[in-house]
Amino acid sequence: MQRVWERVVVDIPGPVFEPTPPRVVGGTCPDVECDGWSTAQVTLRSASVRGERHRYYGQPRQDATCAVAHEATGTVVFAVADGLSSAAASAVGAAEACRAAVWAIHAQLDGGHPGNDFPAVVSFAADMLHRQAAALSHQQDPDQLVATTLVAGTARPSSEGLEVSLFRVGDSSAWVLDPARPRFHPVFNGKTDGDVVATSVTALPTVPRTLEQWFGKLTPGQVLLVGTDGFGDPLGDGDGQVGALFAENLVAPPSPLWLGHLLDFSRETFDDDRTLLALWPRSEAR
Repeated sequence: MQRVWERVVVDIPGPVFEPTPPRVVGGTCPDVECDGWSTAQVTLRSASVRGERHRYYGQPRQDATCAVAHEATGTVVFAVADGLSSAAASAVGAAEACRAAVWAIHAQLDGGHPGNDFPAVVSFAADMLHRQAAALSHQQDPDQLVATTLVAGTARPSSEGLEVSLFRVGDSSAWVLDPARPRFHPVFNGKTDGDVVATSVTALPTVPRTLEQWFGKLTPGQVLLVGTDGFGDPLGDGDGQVGALFAENLVAPPSPLWLGHLLDFSRETFDDDRTLLALWPRSEAR
């Protein structure tokens, strides 16, 4: 008989209880989702899990992720979103933002463009969120109904690995992981700026005046990680136990189910939804 996977515990575990089913808000959202596939040049893994707080109170997972491969160019297009807890239908907003961003970037690639006209992508996603909000309720402000963060972009194969282009709205983030050291290098500014802590989050469908963007290269042996703050907060600077856990397990692409199992680790006080998308440049050894 196969051994049942025991839940991964980091330091002091959180409480043990049987999750309650999520309430239906504009559609259904499973407790856990995971995905994984490879092209000739890129391997992708992703997982999204409902946090303990939402499991306890019967609320839906408010994180979402989406990724596709553009066959003509070999480019991987991806998005990760974290619906704001203050928004009544943020689970719907997060899923719609991911779909809209991936569709808009894919359409740019179909048109022969690089796929990095990110202001246009954000405007399209914001418009789709307004439409989604109108379909759900004509009386509530979209910013209070479907508000969500969004990180999206592309990974295009090159002779040196992957050329990565990213943007974000809100406080979800991305890192380049070098498992050999290990080091998690954030590609965007963190939640703090010196001693100042941000007290508000810009979220779609509000379009920021200045869009945060990042362009870089990912070489074989490195991993691009895109995640919500449910992952980023316990990760911190990557030097602690959570960083060690993921650095060890992401040296090579794990199975999608194993990534979901890892991401669902138990640690006291960290009870938010968690979503993580990872990309590896493929080498001849894989």
